[in-house]
Parts: sequence; structure tokens; C-alpha cells
Amino acid sequence: MNILLIDDEHLEVEQLEYLISPHFPNWTIFKAYDASQALQIAKKTKIELIFLDIHMPGKSGLELAKDLKALYKTRIVMVTAYQSFEFAQKAIRIGVEDYLTKPIIEDDLMRVINKYDHWNSKDSTIQSALDIIHENYSEKLTVNDIAKKIFINPSYLSRKFLETQKIGLNEYLNRYRLEKVTQLLASEKEHSISEIAEKCGFNSQHYLSVAFKKKFGITPREYRLRSRLGMQHENS
Repeated sequence: MNILLIDDEHLEVEQLEYLISPHFPNWTIFKAYDASQALQIAKKTKIELIFLDIHMPGKSGLELAKDLKALYKTRIVMVTAYQSFEFAQKAIRIGVEDYLTKPIIEDDLMRVINKYDHWNSKDSTIQSALDIIHENYSEKLTVNDIAKKIFINPSYLSRKFLETQKIGLNEYLNRYRLEKVTQLLASEKEHSISEIAEKCGFNSQHYLSVAFKKKFGITPREYRLRSRLGMQHENS
């Protein structure tokens, strides 16, 4: 797998490489120290996973993440020296998958990397199942439906998915839908929560609210309000 480490601090890049290399000796690690260098590398080589510092000279990490996402489908982990709800909102809006806080702890880094390593190493059956979920999450979708589309036994699909992804297929589908909900809550002000629930495959606003609060600790309405306050603060 090709990964790209981006930070204007050379020492931070070297530390990340030092932590990653022993665990994944077959990976190709690219390094960049500014936005221009990072974009040059990404345009020449397909990068599957990017670690990007939020503070970059000239162009912020979030702006660079947006540019990298525009090139092709890649996964970005933001690296930041602080945690904030406002930062998380901005990252979600541009499709950042995860983030790590400095100083980076090896266990936290491995937890994040393993998640994407499983994605990268999955077989074609699981890739097909994931493609179906990503393209049809707004519809009523069951394990049986997905298995039928790729012509395999539903029990085998469930077992294989759990083995490779370390998460059950139904749980993955639910998490993916909730991620889409957070993006819509932050970006589509004109749509009601009920409409967003329907667009993301939830049977009702009530079911969405229960699932959302269980995962995030707040209701969709509270999330939207915080998102708007964050944007107002950003624009003021």
C-alpha cells in the first residue's frame, strides 16, 4: 500500500515513518513537507492512505485535504496538536475519515492504521459488498440483498466480512449511514432531519435519533445546532 506522510516538521514525519515501517515493511512510504510537494506526489502516484498535519505553511491541512480528496478516492487521517468539536466538524465536511492527536501514541496509530489495512487487504468479494453499501446505503439493504447481488451465500458473506473488516456487516452499514448523516446535517441546512434520515436509509427520524445518540452522545438536532454555531464562529 502507498501511504503519504505530510508535515512541515521533518521530525514529525520521521517519527511517523519510524513507528509505521517495522509493522508494515512492504508498504511504500512517501514524505512531503508542504502542500505543493504533497500534491505533486499524489498526482504521480495513487496514494491509499494519507497522514496530514492540520497546520501547514501557506495552505492549511484542511484546505490541502480538500485538494487531495478532489484528485481521487483516498483516505485521510488528520494529525493535530489539539482536539475540538469545531475541528471535527470541518474535517467531517470535507470527508476526512479519522484524526490523531500529538504527541502520537503508537497504540493509537496502530489502531487507526489497522482499520485501513484491513480495508486494503480485503478480497474482491468484500470489496464488492462494500461498493454496494457505499452506492446503495440510502435504500433498504440487508445482508441477503447484498449476497444476492454478488451471488454468494449470506452466511458466508457475514462471516467473511467480520473476519476481514473486524466489524459485522450490519454494524458497518449502520456506521456508514451515520457518517453520511453527520455530513448532511452539517452541509444541507434546507433539509429536515426527517428528510436526511430517509436519504441515509433510516426507517424513521426516531430510529435515526436513537442510533445517532447511542454513537455520538447527542441528538441529530443538537449536532446540527453545534455545527451551525461552529460555522458562524468560523465566518465571524
